[in-house]
Amino acid sequence: MPFLNKLQRWAAERPHDTAVVIAGRRLDWAQFRDEAASLVAETKSVAALCEPNSIGFAVKFAAAVAGGRQCAVLDPAWPVLLQEEIVHRVHAAAQAVAVATDDALEDGPGDSPFLIGLTSGTTAVPKAFTRSRRSWKESFEASIEFFGLRQDDVTLAPGPLAASLNLYALAECLYAGSEFQTLETFDVGNVHSAITHDRVTRLVLVPTMLRMLSERGLTGCVDASGVRTIICAGSKLDARTLEAARRWAPNATIYEYYGASELSFVSGAGLPAGAAPALGGTGIGRPFPGVAVQIMDDGGSPLPDGQPGNICVRSAMVSNGYLWGDDGEALRSFDGWFTVGDQGYLDAGELHILGRRSDMILTSGKNVYPHEVELALGAVPGVAAAVAAGMPDDLRGQRVVAGVVPSHGGVTATQLRAGLADILARDKRPLQFYALAELPVTDRGKVSRSLLLDWIDARDARVRSLGT
Repeated sequence: MPFLNKLQRWAAERPHDTAVVIAGRRLDWAQFRDEAASLVAETKSVAALCEPNSIGFAVKFAAAVAGGRQCAVLDPAWPVLLQEEIVHRVHAAAQAVAVATDDALEDGPGDSPFLIGLTSGTTAVPKAFTRSRRSWKESFEASIEFFGLRQDDVTLAPGPLAASLNLYALAECLYAGSEFQTLETFDVGNVHSAITHDRVTRLVLVPTMLRMLSERGLTGCVDASGVRTIICAGSKLDARTLEAARRWAPNATIYEYYGASELSFVSGAGLPAGAAPALGGTGIGRPFPGVAVQIMDDGGSPLPDGQPGNICVRSAMVSNGYLWGDDGEALRSFDGWFTVGDQGYLDAGELHILGRRSDMILTSGKNVYPHEVELALGAVPGVAAAVAAGMPDDLRGQRVVAGVVPSHGGVTATQLRAGLADILARDKRPLQFYALAELPVTDRGKVSRSLLLDWIDARDARVRSLGT
């Protein structure tokens, strides 16, 4: 497996039900099967797909994983030279491995690799890893159970299919026999239209998308009462996003989960409609079905509850490892327990995420993770978004500083300190606060803590000191 045998089943049992809708074009199960089957014979044993969202992309992807074939999915927004370099490496990897294929639209052996995943790293060329068909089947079974995916659901994942979150959502729906939708490009108005007119019951997206959809949906009176499931990945939801989503989609269970491309799903939690959220915390729920989680030190020894260390995972969903880019640190194994280096701790069975060790702030001999500070600040009234970092300090080594994007009405340092008093330990609280006109982000849209420090050092116009 992963999903082609199921696709054949749905095409036989429910040929005229909708399978996928992408950019307004619809295919039923029989049409999807037939179009994918017509491409299998001409599809290489190892293929590289680099296209924007379309029905053609979905059909080509299905054909590209038929039998023993392998497929790499590239982001079409990447620079052309980077795309060419990755395609060259993919073809070189294909020549080194003999792949047996036939012309049938069916799943290959469970232990055979089918997906060449690409993940960003410290180098210009993303690292490449492989996933087996069996690992995705195990992932499908776990996520369908955990998120409660039903055949009568209509899933909308409005991001690019080149991103693993959305590609997985497509494949998961094909496996479950549930309708999948996406757009050519993300557009708030088009997402609202789909929710209103296409019976969308399930959203799969990142927090920034959810905030825009919720806040503009409330302003524009867009009815999202039919949405019963919201699945967010990428980072924990801040208080403002969560509050807006609860008001906009009042009947939805909102899921957050922790995972990694190399590990698949690790832990998660669902906040049912009407339940009170615990704001500002680092908890990310309990392990997924079939997943065991252990916190270990750098030598692979287990650590007790409450003590931070490497988040290590044992499950059948873990990837096979890297084709290229392995620096020995990105994916480590301790006697069958795998970690990507994320730090956290366990408390009564719940996993708490602290962030990457490289982000850690060492201040007066204490370890402080900026992720924890940012979550706490996000729960303070008057804060729309926050970023924390460690600034060099002659006395402490580093001192914790924080930049906040104020919501309407603004916020003072006194209000920030008071808001943190009950949700963040004293030795983790920022010593200086700054008001930001915008979050410091990289060219790829990721929040940059180092850029915050650069702005402060340069007295950038986007930064204003709120004092200590």
